[in-house]
Amino acid sequence: MLDEGATIPFISRYRKEMTGSLDEVEVANICNAYDLVKELSNRKSYILNTIQEQGKLNSSLKTQIQNTWDPIILEDLYLPYKRKKTTKAAQARAAGLEELAEIIFRSKTRDLKQSAGKFLNESITDIDQALSGARDIIAENISENSVAREIARDVFRRTAMLSSKLIKSKKEEAEKYKNYFEFTQSLDKIPSHRLLAMYRGEEEKFLRVKIVIDEERLESRLTRYFVQHKTECSDEVIAALQDSLKRLIIPSISNEFRKEAKAKADDEAIDVFSENLKQLLLASPLGEKTVLALDPGFRSGCKIAVLDRKGNFKANRTIFPHPPDSKEEEAKQVIINLIKNFHVEAIAIGNGTAGKESLKWLSDFVSVEVPCYMVNESGASIYSASEVARDEFPDLDLTVRGAISIGRRLMDPLAELVKIDAKSIGVGQYQHDVNQSKLNNKLDQVVINCVNKVGVNLNTASYHLLSYVSGLGPALAQNIIQYRDENKGILSRQELLKIPRMGAKAFEQSAGFLRIKDGSHLLDNTGVHPESYQLVKKMSRSLGVSLKDLIQHDELINKIEIENFVSDKIGIPTLKDIILELKKPGLDPRGVATIFRFTEGVNTINDLKVGNTVNGLVNNLTKFGAFVDIGIKESGLIHISQITNKFIKDPSEVLSLGQEVEAKIIEIDIPRKRVSLSLKF
Repeated sequence: MLDEGATIPFISRYRKEMTGSLDEVEVANICNAYDLVKELSNRKSYILNTIQEQGKLNSSLKTQIQNTWDPIILEDLYLPYKRKKTTKAAQARAAGLEELAEIIFRSKTRDLKQSAGKFLNESITDIDQALSGARDIIAENISENSVAREIARDVFRRTAMLSSKLIKSKKEEAEKYKNYFEFTQSLDKIPSHRLLAMYRGEEEKFLRVKIVIDEERLESRLTRYFVQHKTECSDEVIAALQDSLKRLIIPSISNEFRKEAKAKADDEAIDVFSENLKQLLLASPLGEKTVLALDPGFRSGCKIAVLDRKGNFKANRTIFPHPPDSKEEEAKQVIINLIKNFHVEAIAIGNGTAGKESLKWLSDFVSVEVPCYMVNESGASIYSASEVARDEFPDLDLTVRGAISIGRRLMDPLAELVKIDAKSIGVGQYQHDVNQSKLNNKLDQVVINCVNKVGVNLNTASYHLLSYVSGLGPALAQNIIQYRDENKGILSRQELLKIPRMGAKAFEQSAGFLRIKDGSHLLDNTGVHPESYQLVKKMSRSLGVSLKDLIQHDELINKIEIENFVSDKIGIPTLKDIILELKKPGLDPRGVATIFRFTEGVNTINDLKVGNTVNGLVNNLTKFGAFVDIGIKESGLIHISQITNKFIKDPSEVLSLGQEVEAKIIEIDIPRKRVSLSLKF
């Protein structure tokens, strides 16, 4: 299906019979594994061709290469044939010492100096020089030996420790890395956040980081493997082995393990970021309400934007209710007039500087019929200065654009957040330190999955939202918008086929995720794919009712015996999905936004006291704990050990982004601006 152009959302939603009901994450994992297999196959072909061109490819080596699916073993097999820069061994070979190296390595002489003397020439003028060159060749051969490298890896796996030390001249600048000034932990047990922190400290030249292993153990094992008998030649082999370990094997395998550990830590951090992003994108929307959005501030004032029920900008103001200006009455009148004139139904307040103060001020005089919501404004400033925002509102100041974004986030978080780079949203762990290509690919897939999980209103969705729909992309999204503008809307999914470049495949992949409210076909506002419309008609006919009578009438729907509609292409999983859609057509899986209130009297870190409890919202999850917005500038940290009395491996087993918690303050570090919290009462 992937080779035929099917997307992950389409496969997981509409081809459950073919996948055994795998979800989008499992399908994505298969897709990634498939890509790795193809990449490895291409690499094997390149390696075989390269060795063949050198005239060194024998049947045994060819079979080994063809049969291995481990990229590390594959590279070990290729290493002796890999084109490399001029080495000490290469220079020795060029000087004619390869045969001497073979003689020494195989102990084929009883008089080493006499044998070495036979290889003197214009470039090799004495015996010591000849023996040194031979040792260089032996050292490189040992380092390229696949068994030797696997022995080295085994010792690394068993004994490797990651160690960091402070660069003493940087002590004052490196204070934030204090925990790693003298730190050692087993490489296979070190948590991802610690490893990434150490690597960042190294990158910033505050720390020296290295892998330490039991070198004596490694030398002993390799000596037993390469040196069978004690002879004059064996001393030379041991010397070459020691040189190979220090200069070639340990640095090479150490680098390999560093990369492997970094890749593992990257994957963990990316998984955390992805899950946080997913939860943020799927946050409950308020829906279509007229909203007054407020981007709070002290000295620069609070920027206000009024949006209609469709999210269109209607008006803006700037008020100064807080110090230093404190024009409370004037600001109050502005708010009251805007609510009255535009029939405002809800107020959105950014949770940044002055957010809590603005919420309290508004709550004192705004009617309870106009609820006030705190909105996570992370990334709003990025949006307001972006090309997207300039295109949408070319005549508005960026501060007004920021307020608009806050209001739209309340109405529909997903629709607004897709407009900005996911990395700007601020729910990641060491996001700038991980593999950026992997991160971007994973976050893009999360956005795609979320957009398609929710579904998109075909007649109101923005270009950015449409571009993430399965099977569409930027070009088709733009064509859809142009078509609906020219035709004053799209009345049916079938009409999509009239849009330029909308072929049968794109229609198949996208149609089920596009919703049309009040369209010409009742099923166009459901997750039922057009390919199943005839099946649903058969269901209604089997009950002797019309499609209109069937939809949303549970009593009738429950009478459908789905086993009677199983076919070669459609099985029980898809039929169950269809039944759910008939019961609740167009249902938004995200729920409805709710109001949250922080603890009264807590405005700064100085208002906190150990032992007190505070209300908070989880605003970031990491592997080591959860950060919680408690209504002050600094987020509190609930360490994983303080989340529950049960053992958990990951905070996400208990907590989710945006979850409301009541936490106890267990430690306050004012100089470092850190607050430690606990959920264990």
